[in-house]
Amino acid sequence: MFTTRPELTGTHGMVASTHWLASSAGMAVLEDDGNAFDAAVAAGFVLQVVEPHLNGPGGEVPAVFVTAADRTPRVLCGQGVAPAGATVEHYTGLGLDLVPGSGLLAATIPGAWDGWLLLLRDHGTKRLADVLKYAIGYARSGFPLPTRVPAVLDAVRDLFTTHWPTSGEQWLGATGDWFTNPALADTWERLLAEATGPTREAEIDAARRAWSQGFVAEAVDEFARRPHLDDSGEAHAGVLTGADMAGWSASFEDAVTAEVGGWTIAKCGPWSQGPALLQQLRLLDGADLSYADGVPTADTVHLALEASKLAFADREAWYGDSAEVPTATLLSPAYAAERRTLITDTASPDLRPGSPDGRTPALPRYLSTPQASTTGDATEPRLPGTTGEPTVATGRPTDPAVSSTGTTRGDTVHIDVTDRWGNTISATPSGGWLQSSPTIPGLGFCLGSRAQMFWLEPGLPASLVPGRRPRTTLSPSLATNGAETIAFGTPGGDSQDQWQLCFWLAHTAGGLDLQASIDAPAWHSTAFPSSFYPRTFTPNEAQVESRLGQSTLDQLSRRGHKLVDMGPWALGRLSAVANREGRLRAAANPRGMQGYAVGR
Repeated sequence: MFTTRPELTGTHGMVASTHWLASSAGMAVLEDDGNAFDAAVAAGFVLQVVEPHLNGPGGEVPAVFVTAADRTPRVLCGQGVAPAGATVEHYTGLGLDLVPGSGLLAATIPGAWDGWLLLLRDHGTKRLADVLKYAIGYARSGFPLPTRVPAVLDAVRDLFTTHWPTSGEQWLGATGDWFTNPALADTWERLLAEATGPTREAEIDAARRAWSQGFVAEAVDEFARRPHLDDSGEAHAGVLTGADMAGWSASFEDAVTAEVGGWTIAKCGPWSQGPALLQQLRLLDGADLSYADGVPTADTVHLALEASKLAFADREAWYGDSAEVPTATLLSPAYAAERRTLITDTASPDLRPGSPDGRTPALPRYLSTPQASTTGDATEPRLPGTTGEPTVATGRPTDPAVSSTGTTRGDTVHIDVTDRWGNTISATPSGGWLQSSPTIPGLGFCLGSRAQMFWLEPGLPASLVPGRRPRTTLSPSLATNGAETIAFGTPGGDSQDQWQLCFWLAHTAGGLDLQASIDAPAWHSTAFPSSFYPRTFTPNEAQVESRLGQSTLDQLSRRGHKLVDMGPWALGRLSAVANREGRLRAAANPRGMQGYAVGR
């Protein structure tokens, strides 16, 4: 099949990410005898500068990794929790039925700085100044803005001019030709100046304290007290405090894994949507998944879409950090076999969570009332036990990815790195989008908006509870079959674990290499509730790339899928690296012409 680029091969190191400058910075670190973790940290900080509409210092970072010494997959949790003042009662007392998708009420504790530094301290080899210098250089001296940024700024121009003046001062002059962020460079250089100690590890810990207990936390605390307009239509102050930041730190934990098709796939736990990929693979285990010249058949796409609906219905009912999650049962072959019987030759319009261990699923009451669909028309959600055929809009969606109030339906960045020693990491940083929260003066960045993924209804796994993590969409992946380890992932909100499914099926069932698997046509379902404000969904809708072929699209339509043709090259921003006993490979997404893999 046609591929846009060659799959890279080598023996020294590989970096693949959503921006060429980040990939290049990571490779520079590998060339300077740094390891994969040093390189990932350097690339991660560069992405905060060069893709500011997709991630920033006020955001978060989850990662899955293995080390050269320990092949057991581990998770870096750089996902901050809900602040102490973020209670259901506080938000509902403001007249809200959802956590806003923009503004200060949507902020969790920023986790990216502490997460990256914890990884560097415990698994890297470089000093903080050695890996941060690349990002500081771009922030100070400038970089070419992605073409998407001016369009994002146009969408929020009135907001920045009238209601968020600190954001207007920093961003409204950005044209896409060249941009600098001296305030952010100053913040990082001040953190480095306070990062003193007798050892590399002590320096890093001092920098962590300077962030969470020093001038950064003080500036966040003061700024969060000022009311700012959010997408509820009202101005609200935040609840995040300096004490919240001082009381939280990133951590390591065991990965959640499943063995499918001779591979062990490792994901973040059910505080993320990560296990949904494992559930999809379980449901498809043993199915006849056919490809012809790198393109999946209609049967393959249909089975994948129906498996996605079932897995993501379970995500809605069972995943979260605020209640016990029956993870072992959800990922068991027996449960998958039971759920697999629900897949028929026609598309189901229903949201059908299962009953692991005989438990009764609980969906948010908010979903039982009609909500606007992702295509802009009213849609009646089909919940368990309901009747009636839903009305579904068709045609290409015209809604912007970013609204005039700063609401963003989810996008982010991704990094994969492997080195000659066998260290391998997949990381999906996000949050702190420049358009979704007002810029904090003097710091050069804004807070995140991940709290919008909590429900304002007590007793659910994803209910808003102080000290708990939002059920994030961020979902890095790592797979091993003993001889080979593959790290992969993509931005894309709720679509992340569906586009990763497209990639994995192309690689394993289709027999394609990493680059061809990324290039292969993709699809995803929107037939389950969005994780992003205002939490809509469209029963039976599937967004597809036209390269699936007209015959396949016609067959899918006849089976009841409401297709939205997104064009030939539109879905996913995947990257991947692989390490097979020192033989390295890498690939990156051509869509958008920004992601690149480098290596030798």
